[in-house]
Amino acid sequence: MIAAILEFLARFIISVISTTGYLGIVLLMGIESACIPLPSEVIMPFSGYLVSTGRFQLHWVAVAGALGCNLGSLVAYYVGSWGGRPLVERYGRYVLFTRHDLEMADRFFARYGDWAVFVARLLPVIRTFIALPAGIARMNVVRFHIYTFLGSLPWCWVLAYAGLKLGERWTDLREYFHRF
Repeated sequence: MIAAILEFLARFIISVISTTGYLGIVLLMGIESACIPLPSEVIMPFSGYLVSTGRFQLHWVAVAGALGCNLGSLVAYYVGSWGGRPLVERYGRYVLFTRHDLEMADRFFARYGDWAVFVARLLPVIRTFIALPAGIARMNVVRFHIYTFLGSLPWCWVLAYAGLKLGERWTDLREYFHRF
């Protein structure tokens, strides 16, 4: 079942990026950063693969990913800011955000303050949800955008670079991927 879901998501991501280009990267990374579990670990490496084919430029792929993170995070930030903790506790489960996840993000945010946003953007899973506690804490929105962009840019670049390197060696690696 999980394999079928991941395969569907991968096909969806590939289709969107293939047809819409950089805008598709912004859109998909925005969805991921709006607390909807769409894995950046698929979005950005596939975008990097397209860099290896000559379709995209690596630095623009990373910038598009980071801009998407900012846009989607703004949505999540304002959900947290306007609805607060009660809204997240009541409806968070519909986007696979549990009370435990919220408590973990709260502790992380309380420990590191504004830097929590920067650090969280470099961590899988937590990066998707950090905007909610930032909104609940009513972090300064300008600093929120700066830390979100600066934390997302290296994440997006590294994942896209990995996709680029895999794409350059695709003919050598193809047989190994088909085994899985």
